[in-house]
Amino acid sequence: MLVPTRILVPTDFSECSGRALHQALDIANEYQAKVFLLHVVHEVMDFTGLDFINSEKMIQDFKGNEFVWAERSLKKQLESFPQANDLEVETIVRRGIPYVEILKVCEEERIDLIVIASLGKSGIARYLIGSVARNVLKGSKCPVLLTK
Repeated sequence: MLVPTRILVPTDFSECSGRALHQALDIANEYQAKVFLLHVVHEVMDFTGLDFINSEKMIQDFKGNEFVWAERSLKKQLESFPQANDLEVETIVRRGIPYVEILKVCEEERIDLIVIASLGKSGIARYLIGSVARNVLKGSKCPVLLTK
């Protein structure tokens, strides 16, 4: 029987991700597990050809602001779940391809359960990028709980 001690919850701040976090917190509460709440800033744009960005400092400032926004958003998402106050929760922000970073964090943090939403933010990006959940399922070495 699986008794998780380290649970990873990737989030894109969608309603579905919120439900996955709620389930993960319930499981963590049951087993006194540590929760890792992860947001991956998707690296999509290449800024080098844009005329209005004329310095490396501007690019770094922009990228830095994404991290600040993501960290604040993680804390805000956690605030809507009072049960998180009784658990050990670590927030992580990474930059890259979401499923690749999720799988890296699993290895680095010795995750034994991933709780991930089956659907994230909608729109054309979902079809161009592919399903993060599907790629996590294919690449994960630990159990994955897929939520709706």
